[in-house]
Amino acid sequence: MLAELKVFLIAMSPIFELRGSIPIAFGVYGLPAWSSFIISIIGNLVPVVFILLLLEIVSGFLSRRIYFFNRFFAWLFEKTRKKHAAKFEKWKELALVILVAIPLPFTGAWTGSLCAFVFGIPFKKAFPLIAIGVIIAGIIVTFTTLGIINFI
Repeated sequence: MLAELKVFLIAMSPIFELRGSIPIAFGVYGLPAWSSFIISIIGNLVPVVFILLLLEIVSGFLSRRIYFFNRFFAWLFEKTRKKHAAKFEKWKELALVILVAIPLPFTGAWTGSLCAFVFGIPFKKAFPLIAIGVIIAGIIVTFTTLGIINFI
């Protein structure tokens, strides 16, 4: 399998995202910085489109068909909104960008997409915000990885 395709698929995964794909592209496959960055950004954004467009449809379908899911989604959304609504109101769209941009575990494009869904941010608004966060995270991870490789 081509190294570029492997990097793309790693960037799509919910565990590693580009935080894993960029260092692997440099360290394991020896890909150049720009291609590693671009492939990882695109790979990380592909699932975002599907999550933002399909999650509402799937959760709505499950909520209408299965009583457990109706109760579960109502509980989950109410609890999450109560806990984080004040922070979201204070920071608005910047909160979503920061959540995606910080290259730490349990942050990133997948988490940002789920948060956009829970807080009812429409696709046209959420996708560009998540994309900005992914680009910022990609820059941070790329420079960090290059610095570590050059240091070693």
